[in-house]
Amino acid sequence: MNKKLFWVISTLFIFSCATKPVSKNVFFKTGENVFSYSGRTEKLNDTAVAFISSAAHVSFRTSSDSITLLMGAKSEKHGYIVVEVNGNYYGRFKVQSNAVNRIPLSLPKDKNNLVAIYKATEASNGPILFYGVEANQIAAAKIINSATIEFIGNSITCGFGADTKEIPCGTGEWYDQHNAYLAYGPLVSRKLNADYTLSSVSGMGIYRNWNDEDTAPVMGDVYGTANLNGDKTKPFNFTNKQMPDLVSICLGTNDISNGDGKKIRKPFDAEKFTSKYIDFVNEIFGHYPNAKLALLTSPMVAGSNNQVLLDCLKKVKAHFDSQHTVAIFEFKPMKPGGCGSHPDLKDHEIMADQLFPFYADLLKK
Repeated sequence: MNKKLFWVISTLFIFSCATKPVSKNVFFKTGENVFSYSGRTEKLNDTAVAFISSAAHVSFRTSSDSITLLMGAKSEKHGYIVVEVNGNYYGRFKVQSNAVNRIPLSLPKDKNNLVAIYKATEASNGPILFYGVEANQIAAAKIINSATIEFIGNSITCGFGADTKEIPCGTGEWYDQHNAYLAYGPLVSRKLNADYTLSSVSGMGIYRNWNDEDTAPVMGDVYGTANLNGDKTKPFNFTNKQMPDLVSICLGTNDISNGDGKKIRKPFDAEKFTSKYIDFVNEIFGHYPNAKLALLTSPMVAGSNNQVLLDCLKKVKAHFDSQHTVAIFEFKPMKPGGCGSHPDLKDHEIMADQLFPFYADLLKK
């Protein structure tokens, strides 16, 4: 080979190597403005964001066909996340505690993929930690929602006991069947193209909790605290929160229940329940004076107890009717199929379908 030809071939080889796209992923930290957060979250430092409330989430876009999520969990043995890709359910993943979990995802090629990561468990399980994403490229999601809804409730709103596809009821940890992403609130919000926050805690009531007789903190005590745990030294910063257009409250199941049937429990006090409910709604309107309010009965309460609960809600509505938009929704009778007589995934779909026209109409008013 003559020297001139060798020089041409070598030059072409070097040029082709220099211009070949780099396929190796790079690390995008949590603080970069490409990430959009929703729900109760907390920036712990430059390297981690804590997802506190059920269904708290982060979203972003990427043209990469292969990315890796870096996640962690605190307090419990493990937690769970749900991943959504391009508006579709991708999967539910276990996140081990006290470790950096690398979760690889394969995405559609040649597409600007919208990825979202949701906390599947609840505040009392401890936070899910988001450390960042390894990808070729990430861009802001730039999602436009029609409204914002806050769902306040108990285990039903958390999605407790709903997802039994992998771990049957009565096995594993008590939170292993949690799936907040597929609970009625997120389901109906996505149908409405609405952003949402879940402020829900299992066992929580208005004036007493499940199997507790007026001694533990109730929803009115924990709602204003950052971690929904009643720690007054760490209040929630409502000024940094997007104001909801609609606040939906589904409480009363635990107040009216008999607990485990072993612990002594007084008869349900409808007058106390109504009074405490009014106090709590006053707090809600103190934070969100222009929000519309939905008062929900319970899919786990039936018969005469349902009528008692409904009568209480009517009194709460009457108290605020002259100054605010307040509506009551009564669930149709249901035999819940999830763990501990909670709604399962199919039940949550039924609840969301029932609520859709109710919420849609209320948001228009």
